[in-house]
Amino acid sequence: MLLVLSGFFSGSETSMMAVNRYRLKTMSRSGHRGAQLAEKLLAQTDKLLSTVLIGNNLVNSAAAALVTVIVFRLFGESELALTLATLLVTFMILVFSEVTPKVIGASWPEKIAPVISYPLTIMANVLRPVIWFVNLFVQAQLKLFRLNPAAASDRSMGVEELRTLLAESGSLLPSQHRTILTNLFDLEEVTVDDAMLPRSQIEAIDLAAEADEILRQLNTSHHARLPVYDGEPNNVIGILHVRRALARLQEETFDIEKFRGWLREPYFIPSGTSLYVQLTQFQANRQSLGLVVDEYGELLGLVSVVDILEEIVGEFTAVLPGGQDANCVQSDGSYLVDGATPLRELNRKLKLQFPLDGPRTLNGLLLEHLEAMPDAGVSVLIAGYPVEIVQVQERMVKTARIGPRRLKR
Repeated sequence: MLLVLSGFFSGSETSMMAVNRYRLKTMSRSGHRGAQLAEKLLAQTDKLLSTVLIGNNLVNSAAAALVTVIVFRLFGESELALTLATLLVTFMILVFSEVTPKVIGASWPEKIAPVISYPLTIMANVLRPVIWFVNLFVQAQLKLFRLNPAAASDRSMGVEELRTLLAESGSLLPSQHRTILTNLFDLEEVTVDDAMLPRSQIEAIDLAAEADEILRQLNTSHHARLPVYDGEPNNVIGILHVRRALARLQEETFDIEKFRGWLREPYFIPSGTSLYVQLTQFQANRQSLGLVVDEYGELLGLVSVVDILEEIVGEFTAVLPGGQDANCVQSDGSYLVDGATPLRELNRKLKLQFPLDGPRTLNGLLLEHLEAMPDAGVSVLIAGYPVEIVQVQERMVKTARIGPRRLKR
């Protein structure tokens, strides 16, 4: 009986200390009575440990004393018999009352802790005077060594701890959910420069163009909103809602001055703004699209709410960089991609590991490695990936082929 009680206290101590506090809190909020009691016990760790250790030490001491009495009655005051009996009871306590219960308690703490919290709560109330007396000496020693358990027991989790928790969640959390949550933590580190559409790829309307050209562009555009500039791309004067403009043009003829009145004031974003900050700015200003400019006011690109959402949940289309369908891979397993494709997009879609601490596009990365103007047919090895320049246009890499596998250097 004493060995069983000793095993109970040993397993209780381990399971209560090993239980997942956050899972226990979830069970407690759902109304689980055992979890609620366990949470209250863990809120006062000193009292919980005092209860368990008082019971455990009393039982173990009683077991040792009982063995001594039995040996003396059976064999008299034989030192050999007492030594053998002491070794036997130590072995039994170690195996049956310490190691085995603690292994069980550490393996299934969420199942055991809520159950044992009932008898432990009763014992804590019964032994309250004894616990108070013992803790007087405990607190005195802690003060003597200038230790503060309350300050050291902060169990709040930071971003890195949450990342680790997500990485180790395994089958408990779907991989897609895990990816989305991980991407949320990256919003502080990723800037609008990483997610924006580069200036060279922005579709915009030039007020200096002919009226027929502007009408043709409006009728063939696939975008809901278009930037409008006057003569020079840096001179953006407004944002046009394409559908509203087309609806008005159904009722009236095109007039450049009226057209100017349809424009909404452009929303500019400083280069280097984090995606998290920009997302909150979009929400506060009720905007969905902004133009990224550098410190000199030069237009760098365009970013929208959709671009930020894609950084969190992934692309909304199954199209690879360069306009290829996700299933249209080259026969040798390589990919033909646009040189203006951002490296983050390549890494995400093609599962590559290009460095992100330098150039932001594949063209920039190739120029950095070549340290010269690119030529078609040139191949380089970047981060272990063979990259071949397929087409060059206006001193820029138009198309490149990325090898099907990562090579070892």
